[in-house]
Amino acid sequence: MKRVSRIAAASAAALAAVCHGVVPTAIAADSVSVLVQTVPLVRGHLPRTIVVYGQAQPAPDARLALMAPVAARIAAVYVHTGQAVAKGTALLELAPTPTTAAAYQAAVSAARVARDALVRTRQLFAERLATETQVAAAEKSDGDARAMLAALRAQGAGGRSTLRAPADAVVTRLSAIPQAIVTEGTPLVELARAGSSVLVVGAVPAQALEVTVGDAVTVAPVGASGTIAARVTLRGAAADPATGLVPIDVALPPGRMLPGEAAEATITVANVAGFVVPHAAVLVNESGATYVVQVAGGVAKLVPVHVEVAGGERDVVAGALDPNAPIVLEGAYQLQDGVKVRYAHPAGQGGR
Repeated sequence: MKRVSRIAAASAAALAAVCHGVVPTAIAADSVSVLVQTVPLVRGHLPRTIVVYGQAQPAPDARLALMAPVAARIAAVYVHTGQAVAKGTALLELAPTPTTAAAYQAAVSAARVARDALVRTRQLFAERLATETQVAAAEKSDGDARAMLAALRAQGAGGRSTLRAPADAVVTRLSAIPQAIVTEGTPLVELARAGSSVLVVGAVPAQALEVTVGDAVTVAPVGASGTIAARVTLRGAAADPATGLVPIDVALPPGRMLPGEAAEATITVANVAGFVVPHAAVLVNESGATYVVQVAGGVAKLVPVHVEVAGGERDVVAGALDPNAPIVLEGAYQLQDGVKVRYAHPAGQGGR
């Protein structure tokens, strides 16, 4: 009876020690074992990615700005923001201001006077009453007056004029207000040529430094079920003072996203090689350090590792690992160095 009691006490002590993570050497070596499942240790590689967010915008070479060619009054507005327009579509109608109309009439008068003066000077030259220099000066005055009149006419100073779309595009911004008076050079309409857009995202500087032009990108538009394959075309060299983020441009296939549409972008910045293990096999100790448990000769060995890539279900780790020893997948938290193991599968290879 006493022998049975001693055996029962030893078994209870061993079980309590295992549950608390402390296994005396003598017990671990002689009577304690832990049921585990293992997987082979393999080498491979996983992509290292960063996830960023942004909005689709027109490509820089696809942006068009239409400005007031002359001081004018906005007589009519025919489009609105977000509208798709074909080449030649009327966007705005402008009417000259009184000052512009007066300048045009003055130019008409100046051109007429210059033309009459040229005719008289040539007649006087034919009668030997004017010199060649006087004729040349009259010709210059006439040319200057006609050029000024043509410029004002081209700007629409002679009457109402219509601004039209120079290409198939989308109206991205409309600054024109009916009946408003605008000065020459005032932006009125901004357009984006159809089919050319980029996703502009922002990354913190530490992440942005890993990005290079040409990196592969998987774009997931918000609310969409599919993804878009794309490439990085530009990485900024400075952070935006307003956000602290470095801008990155991702070229989008034509017609896949609308201007202003938001998306998540996963950028692959590198492919990291090393030991590929299940994420569940990577453990963290009380100090916050990561480790895995290998089985060699039927006993456990705790091996510190550094996680190079956390890839979801699998991680790439680096450390002093034995390539021939399997990794404990289940039961690892009950193990310490030297603890014997029992396999969940009779063959001793608990693979998944």
